Amino acid sequence: MKAMTFTLLSEPEERLDLSVLTPTGISGLSLAQIESVRVGTSRKPAVVGDLFKLAGKDAENLIVEGGSARFDRVGAGMGAGSLRVVGNVGSQAGRKMSGGSLLIEGNAGDHLGSGMAGGRIELTGNAGDHVAAPLAGELAGMEGGVLIVRGRAGNYAGDRLRRGTVAIAKGCGDHVGYRMIAGTIVVTGKVGAMPGYLMKRGSLLFDRHPEALSPTFIPCGRPDIAFSGLFDRYLIAEGILDRPLFGNRPGKYAGDNSVSGKGEILYRSAR
Repeated sequence: MKAMTFTLLSEPEERLDLSVLTPTGISGLSLAQIESVRVGTSRKPAVVGDLFKLAGKDAENLIVEGGSARFDRVGAGMGAGSLRVVGNVGSQAGRKMSGGSLLIEGNAGDHLGSGMAGGRIELTGNAGDHVAAPLAGELAGMEGGVLIVRGRAGNYAGDRLRRGTVAIAKGCGDHVGYRMIAGTIVVTGKVGAMPGYLMKRGSLLFDRHPEALSPTFIPCGRPDIAFSGLFDRYLIAEGILDRPLFGNRPGKYAGDNSVSGKGEILYRSAR
């Protein structure tokens, strides 16, 4: 059975809330009913049929062909199945996901994976600020699952991360791991200023020595630990990286000691 496909007819004139276009959101609906679902956010909101041509019948596997920076909340609340977007998306893609697979073949706006609790998000392009981070007023960011950014991420990636794994392939902006509660963030490429600032627990894993580190982190030398080898194998097995991140005996910093100081930054050190 062919995946249900939504082909964009033209660039939308308003911001869209596409959180309904998930396997759960359209379960049991006929094509006519799906076409009448509101996705626009203006006073006279557009419906699915105004913007997309529908084809296919497999509602467990969805494809959106054609993207836009006005596609907000793509895959939000998704709990099962798969959703593939061929193009860019806007803000809050994958927010509050609890399961399933979201693949975005393009760039994404701010708050990618915010509040995510399970499942897998993969972005082939660049992400905006606040990847896996909470919205204003929320106490925790991502709480589970795997989030992969194949391009670069902006500032404050992993803010208040609680559980799960975030991987960023081409570097990130300032304050990655800001206020981390737990979980793991992997970054290859250049990292901006103050990584791990105010982190309580968790692990930041880099392929190079971090620059502009807070003085409240304490150098711990190059400990001989099993974790680095085990995590390298996990990253390769999951298709996140194609080669080891650390090598032998990574360098380590402990912190942030301005709070509980139980977090760690591990990095590939020169031999």
